[in-house]
Amino acid sequence: MAPTDQTAPAATDQDLLSVARRGDYAAFEEIVRRYQDRVYRLGLGMTSQPAEAEEVVQDTFLSIFRGLASFRGDASLSSWIFRVAANASLMVLRRQRRKPHLSLEDTRPDYADDGGGRVRMPGAWVGEPDEMILSGELKGLIEAAITGLPEKYRLVLLLKDVEGLSNDEVAQTLGLTVPTVKARLHRSRLIVREQLDDYFNKR
Repeated sequence: MAPTDQTAPAATDQDLLSVARRGDYAAFEEIVRRYQDRVYRLGLGMTSQPAEAEEVVQDTFLSIFRGLASFRGDASLSSWIFRVAANASLMVLRRQRRKPHLSLEDTRPDYADDGGGRVRMPGAWVGEPDEMILSGELKGLIEAAITGLPEKYRLVLLLKDVEGLSNDEVAQTLGLTVPTVKARLHRSRLIVREQLDDYFNKR
């Protein structure tokens, strides 16, 4: 008789959550394994400091562990984890303020109102962004531009464009409406593009 495949299907997030809530620490460790890199990436995008990103990871999963029994399951596990990670990132930033935020307000005539504030409309970029995106220098500029975003806009951009969450998932994670998510995402992308505008036009 041919051997049968004994490989068990991977447990879903909901399966792991159910088992972890019954006190199975191995299930909780698997949750951590699945999400720690993404939480770290979010923390690093918010704080720009590896040590602080590690602090975000620790704070996030400590809060998740403590909240297992009380979690009602109104949201998915991933949305819950990202919501806790977002709050942890904001707490770290408040404890360790370092950089001023980029102002969204400017009265110069080359700024346009997008419905929520005045954002400068960038000019046409010179060159091929797809080629320049490979540049280490440009990567650093992009990271710096994202870091310069106000926290609420940075969170939306990171969750949507870096972590790949849908607008609905971002809204659920941050407790926002989908139109608010779309507006913040639009504004954050314009601001980042503005920061890179001079770089592209000088090439």
